[in-house]
Amino acid sequence: MSEQSAEHLVGVLNRHGVRYLVIGAFAAIAQGVPLDPTEDVDLTPDRDAENLARLSTALNELGARIRTAGVEEGLGFSHDANSLARMQMLNLTCPDGDFDLVFQPAGAPAGYSELIGRAVVIRIGSEEAQAASVEDIARSKEEAGRDKDIRALPRLRRFLRDQP
Repeated sequence: MSEQSAEHLVGVLNRHGVRYLVIGAFAAIAQGVPLDPTEDVDLTPDRDAENLARLSTALNELGARIRTAGVEEGLGFSHDANSLARMQMLNLTCPDGDFDLVFQPAGAPAGYSELIGRAVVIRIGSEEAQAASVEDIARSKEEAGRDKDIRALPRLRRFLRDQP
């Protein structure tokens, strides 16, 4: 997802008052970690019912659809605070690009509530967003253990080691 597309995505979330954190590689890159560009943006929202209702409204405005192979525009789905509360992860697409809602990130199963205390503010174009700390991103990638996550760990650790 381009920075301009990500700016629109977080702008819609911000305008609706959604509490969320940017996580994963996009958050690390925004904090200066030299990782390869990522295809999507990963977000973990606060699971509070009122927040999930605002998230549902924002998803409608974004035209979010379930991302699936073979259906370029994605599959439509209906959602509200109650249905979102039962989710663990949603792979979504919208006209701006792909994004994932990760309610239980690897290494931080409580998601937003577990990560917010160490969050940092990042800029995405003209928008501000809170993001998981590089330490938490590294822990999540280590816990996830996927090949792409393991490949990112040396750069994340080097970045952390080189910080004053």
